[in-house]
Amino acid sequence: MITRRSLLAASSTLLAAPAFAQSWKSAYPELTFAIVPAENAAGVTDRWSPFLAYLSKELNTEVKLRVANDYAAVIEGQRSGNVQIANYGAASFARARIIGVQTDAILTDENADHTTGYYSVLYVLASSPYQKVEDLKGKNLGLVDPNSTSGNNMPRFVFNEMGIKPDSYFGKVVFTGSHENAVIALAQGEVDVCANQWTSADDNTVVQMITKGMLKKKDGSPLKYSDFRIIKTSPSILNGPYALLASLPADLKAAIKKAFLEAPVKAKAEFARLSDGKKLGFKEMTTKDYDDTVKLVKFVDSLRKA
Repeated sequence: MITRRSLLAASSTLLAAPAFAQSWKSAYPELTFAIVPAENAAGVTDRWSPFLAYLSKELNTEVKLRVANDYAAVIEGQRSGNVQIANYGAASFARARIIGVQTDAILTDENADHTTGYYSVLYVLASSPYQKVEDLKGKNLGLVDPNSTSGNNMPRFVFNEMGIKPDSYFGKVVFTGSHENAVIALAQGEVDVCANQWTSADDNTVVQMITKGMLKKKDGSPLKYSDFRIIKTSPSILNGPYALLASLPADLKAAIKKAFLEAPVKAKAEFARLSDGKKLGFKEMTTKDYDDTVKLVKFVDSLRKA
């Protein structure tokens, strides 16, 4: 039954709603979204800018992109409170938690087959004689970043399982800074083997780089996916999370999550651009889902200390 009292209460609620909805904007007149460097800065900007324009529209506030120089910069950005939204790799998110950054995982990417995992692989050139890790003793290894899951932490775990200490087994171990740089180092002969991320035969760094025309032989002719050979594949790794500062207001966190989850429908082209159409959408996750990755990173830390 509609009464004068209920009408007054409804009116009061409606009047109060806009003020509540705007409550976080005085503290966050703009938001910063930071991404670990899987590819070069120009590629990240081109891939993500349309999606951030969508987020800005949905949240009714500007969302700025910060392309980090390295994985640690994203971690430090959230620790300082200057980065509200972060796209981490699993191990860099684990590292953030280990050092006490108050950040919460909310989502991850959903693969085309509805899974949420990927792998670390070791690539060599198909023209090389190397068929297995044992063929590479004394050769040069290209890793990605100390805080990369597929580009450092998981390879070191796998090497340990094989009884291999990378820094003494390989002639040289170099960090290239990004997944793309690791592949370029391999293609140009700077390293003999490189670690990288791999989800499927049509969803991996090499395919993405070929699509962008980035991989060429020394004579300038284009490289194909068949010009690379995988000689080792790791156990499955959970896709890295999108994480929010724990201190953000609950209504802002809810609005960000909602915008992400609705993106595959509301911003179909912008969403597809993020992965060249290789992902289905976003899947809800929690910080606890990455506990095993924390254990992995701590284990790799113990190997270094040993």
